[in-house]
Amino acid sequence: MKASDYIADFLSLNGVDTVYEMCGGMITHILDSLSRRTNIRIVSMHHEQACGFAAEGGARLTRLPQVALVSSGPGATNLVTPLGSCYFDSVPVVFITGQVNTYELRGQAGVRQAGFQEADIVSVASPLAKAAWQIKSAADLPRVLAEAFRLSIDGRPGPVLVDIPMDVQRTELETVPTLVEQPASQEPEVPDEILGLLIGSERPLILAGGGVRAARAAHQFRQFVEMTRVPVVTSLLGLDVLSFDHPLRVGFVGTYGNRWANLVMRDADCLLVLGARLDVRQTGADIERFHAGKTLIKVDIDPDQLAWRVPADAELCCDLGAFLGSAINRASGWTWPSRPNWRSTVEDHKRAWPDADEHKGITGINPALAMQCLSGLASEVSAFVVDVGQNQMWAAQSLRLASGQRFLTTGGMGAMGFALPASIGAAMSAPGRPVVTVVGDGGMQVNIQELETLARLALPVKIVVLNNGCLGMVRQFQDEYFESRYQSSLWGYGRPDFVAVSKAFGIAARGVSEPSDLLAGLNWLMAEPDEPALLDLSLDSGTCARPKVSFGNAVYVMEPPPGTSPDA
Repeated sequence: MKASDYIADFLSLNGVDTVYEMCGGMITHILDSLSRRTNIRIVSMHHEQACGFAAEGGARLTRLPQVALVSSGPGATNLVTPLGSCYFDSVPVVFITGQVNTYELRGQAGVRQAGFQEADIVSVASPLAKAAWQIKSAADLPRVLAEAFRLSIDGRPGPVLVDIPMDVQRTELETVPTLVEQPASQEPEVPDEILGLLIGSERPLILAGGGVRAARAAHQFRQFVEMTRVPVVTSLLGLDVLSFDHPLRVGFVGTYGNRWANLVMRDADCLLVLGARLDVRQTGADIERFHAGKTLIKVDIDPDQLAWRVPADAELCCDLGAFLGSAINRASGWTWPSRPNWRSTVEDHKRAWPDADEHKGITGINPALAMQCLSGLASEVSAFVVDVGQNQMWAAQSLRLASGQRFLTTGGMGAMGFALPASIGAAMSAPGRPVVTVVGDGGMQVNIQELETLARLALPVKIVVLNNGCLGMVRQFQDEYFESRYQSSLWGYGRPDFVAVSKAFGIAARGVSEPSDLLAGLNWLMAEPDEPALLDLSLDSGTCARPKVSFGNAVYVMEPPPGTSPDA
């Protein structure tokens, strides 16, 4: 069969049901084969970055490899941002790029470029992928495709890239595709020391990071938590491992975390870190103060990550799913205390620092209340897909996730423009259930063209634009460090009428500017669960993301100090 037919059959056989693409000359053979030979849904996007984010959204939801397909040159280089986002956050996406014919490659010649739209995407992608290959011979295609899919989910998941010249795509192959063997992980022997430190402490706490979802271990995690009765704080990427109403859930920690959750982490005497990086946004800059007074235990699949930045008192390098399975078996024979005094301390902190009160007295719509109200009307939603900026922090602080609901956002890369295309991927991966997109006015403009894709596919994506008329997180930073000189965040910044733009694309839209109209607007947004819609919420441009860790401090020192105005 022709190599492009092999690619199509391989993807279909290995469970790929959707390919996100932007048409280009160097992928026409593959597109033709996909449309002729398979039932794979071909989702045509309007920018290659959006293709990558859509695949990333689907992969974050399912934790299974998704595929983005784009052409050579600018098509391939436009994938760099979603490639990096997947790499930093351990998301399994297979990026396939078309390439010029092998006889048009520059090879070892000193010229900058040989073929039109030739670009060495393998060299560009290699630092941001688990692996990147260029196929020089069709005979190598079966091995490389199988390795790409296996590697994307083996160990610490992540993206891979396969670059395929056009003449290779049309070469004949005398083989047929086979199923890729799924990697297996061995259950480790969990040392008694780790469980002993946890059960022997008076104020134990678990910090759950994105590694729990990356390991597809959320169910085992809940079993372990309920068995040990240890309270849980989460990083941004671990936000959905426990529902809001779970009795052991504490809250979101970090630079913009819930104040009460950071204080609980301060008071803990033993912290078990599962799949969290402990970067500066989780710990603050003062590592010694973060670590002081507590025993720190780290479990992670990545030995380099395990050894990085914050030293542990005990650690284990292994797959989190395997660790939790082994720990559950071992812990089931132990008697775990309920620790009522510690639970009382946790509840006291939660009552003292409600998230909506962090914005008490601000002008206009309170973003925390907006997120709480949205959650109350979104019980049928499969996922909240959240962009980057203040909107991300407000959503992380105040969304009240129901059991099974997912929180999808870009963490390490922090790429504005993620949410809209990622929502398309999430909706394609969870058919029949609506998806909510939370995005700022800045991020909405980065991939606004995908409103057409959303309208064409008639996906049930509900978009909430938290519109403060500026790049709010940078503006807040300029207040703190540049004497409120708002160059480019407010001065020289613009935005369109999102309601008019949305309607122009054929998507129902409405705007709300008064707090008294907030609930009616959200009810309107969610009224037709099977249709896309957009709600533009106007916020005062001075609204800040509060609380926030003070520069140079541990994560326990947050602004504004108690007793001061929220936006002082």
